[in-house]
Amino acid sequence: MWNIATIEKSRRTPMFIGKLLEVWEASARASHHFLTETDIIRLTPQAEGALRYIETLWVVEDGMRPVGFMGVQERKIEMLFLHPDYFRKGLGKMLVERAFSDLNVEYVDVNEQNPDATKFYERMGFKTFKRNECDSEGNPFPILEMKR
Repeated sequence: MWNIATIEKSRRTPMFIGKLLEVWEASARASHHFLTETDIIRLTPQAEGALRYIETLWVVEDGMRPVGFMGVQERKIEMLFLHPDYFRKGLGKMLVERAFSDLNVEYVDVNEQNPDATKFYERMGFKTFKRNECDSEGNPFPILEMKR
C-alpha cells in the first residue's frame, strides 16, 4: 500500500529536498502549534540541512509524491514528519516499528509542547528520561529525551 524508499544522500537533490520541506512545513504547522511564523522561517534551513545529511532517510510516498519521512542517526529517531492529510493512518507507527526492527532504534527527542507526539512515542514503548530547556540547536523549545 505505502511505498517506503531509502533515499541515499546522492539522491537528495534540491528539488526532492524541497518536496520534503513542504511536508515538514505542513506537518509542523499542523502539530507544532507553539511555533510562530518567524520560528518556521528560521527553522527551515535547519530542517533542510538535516534532510540532506541524516544517515538514514526513509520517505513514504503515496503515488508519486512524498507524504512523510523519517530520519535516523545512531539508533535515534531524529525526525518523523507526515503531511497532515496522513496523520492517524498508521504511517508513523509503521515507520517506527521498521526502525525498531531494521535499525535497532532506542531513542527519540520530542518537543514537550507537542503532547500528541509524546503520547504517540509512549504508545510505541518510549519513556522520558530527561528534559532539556532547549532543543539540540539551542532553540528555546523544551525537549523530552525518550528511550525505548
